[in-house]
Amino acid sequence: MPLLDVSKSSSHPSDDEQKIFQYIDHHQDTFVQSLSEWVAVESDSIQPHLRGNITEMVKIAANSLQALGATVELKNVSSQDEPYGQNLSLPPVILAELGKDTAKPTVCFYGHLDVMPAKKEDGWKTDPYTLTEMDGKLYGRGATDNKGPVLAWINAVGTFIALNMTLPVNVKFLLEGMEEAGSHGLEDLLKENEGFFSDVMYIVISDNIWLSNKKPALTYGTRGNAAFFVEVECCKKDLHSGSFGGIIHEAMFDLVALLDSLVDSSGRILIPGIYDDVANVTNEEMKLYAPIDFNFEEHKANIGVKEFLYKTKEDILLNLWRNPSLSIHGIEGAFSEPGIKTVIPSKVIGKFSIRQVPNMNLPTVESQVKEHLKRVFSKRNSPNKLTVSMQVAAKPWIANIKNLQYEAARRAIKTVFQQDPDMIRDGSTIPVARMFEDITKKSVMMFPIGAADDGEHSQNEKINRLNYINGAKVFASFLLEISKLHSGSNLMTTS
Repeated sequence: MPLLDVSKSSSHPSDDEQKIFQYIDHHQDTFVQSLSEWVAVESDSIQPHLRGNITEMVKIAANSLQALGATVELKNVSSQDEPYGQNLSLPPVILAELGKDTAKPTVCFYGHLDVMPAKKEDGWKTDPYTLTEMDGKLYGRGATDNKGPVLAWINAVGTFIALNMTLPVNVKFLLEGMEEAGSHGLEDLLKENEGFFSDVMYIVISDNIWLSNKKPALTYGTRGNAAFFVEVECCKKDLHSGSFGGIIHEAMFDLVALLDSLVDSSGRILIPGIYDDVANVTNEEMKLYAPIDFNFEEHKANIGVKEFLYKTKEDILLNLWRNPSLSIHGIEGAFSEPGIKTVIPSKVIGKFSIRQVPNMNLPTVESQVKEHLKRVFSKRNSPNKLTVSMQVAAKPWIANIKNLQYEAARRAIKTVFQQDPDMIRDGSTIPVARMFEDITKKSVMMFPIGAADDGEHSQNEKINRLNYINGAKVFASFLLEISKLHSGSNLMTTS
């Protein structure tokens, strides 16, 4: 049975779209089989000993693109320095292109082929590297992040080829294998291959998810990230708490007090000045929030919490997307195994991050954090050694939703999913969006197809069969729409 009854679509598909959608429906099992083969490759970029699997995955993806008739280059990138003196080679990056018609716009799709670590004993219901379908859900590591969306793009382009239909645009692919580990080498590669982007007008990234389990969305902003280590050292070695407890300034006491000074119980950051540069909310922006589908109970069930900090949809979305937040992630140096180890740790490191938003400035945030922690520490009159360092510095990203490709994507979503998309921001940080925009100076859009409950990075990651198959349809429709809008735009400019 087709996943989309086009006769009931609120925006009727064209004849070409009808053919494309029917082909995708009839070949959906083949597309699922391809995803199964991709999920089976444990292309984990976090664990160095699995690096060879990523190279294997890159070659599989390159073969898929070559089968479409694309010109494919595997670009080597510099090696990666690891702790303890290791120097690791990096998997190549795919640069592929299909079509060089100067009369057509060129769309470049970015995606990644690596995944986060996963083991069945971590709490998976199924083997994470065996794609398993249950109740219309396709479970497997990378199913939604990001192998499913990458394949949906390949399937969309492949459908035009299979039907002997002329591609409405030129298409390029940039696929990497180190995104989950920080996209090592990607920035240098973009700078060294500026010619690859010379004719590109639009860059599309499909590496996030909807806000809802069922309603599609387009993403126009992400938060940045400033991650910090705060280290306190009290002695040169761990000490017996019975022999020394009560007569020294323990590092853990200082660290807990420092971490407690960062945020209050309502979630408000307590660092002076941190909110000073946050961009004001405009009336135009607030109008985007009203039609957004946000189901409180659904979201609580998705993440397993009893209550949110805020009671209204608007407050939750404002504090998720466009206000900064601070999270404490852990303490290194403290005993964390089962049972109790009665020692006083000599050195402990607290780890926290601040998700920043426009118009916050990274050097300013760094200065504010360091000054605040030093001020709190000084009040404790502790002889211990304090060190504060910023480990990650990623900028926020925001797009113009009036851009042509956002309009094309809205139309494609209306045709395939029979409803207008939510226009959303993403509270997380996706550095490649800002990286592409800054280096290439091209228009960037985030175009997700995964549902809010897909569990990216989590146990039992999945993508719904419906989302995966309709994802191919909406990407194909988008290519047709961007071609039409681009042509219309050129006609208006010429006239």
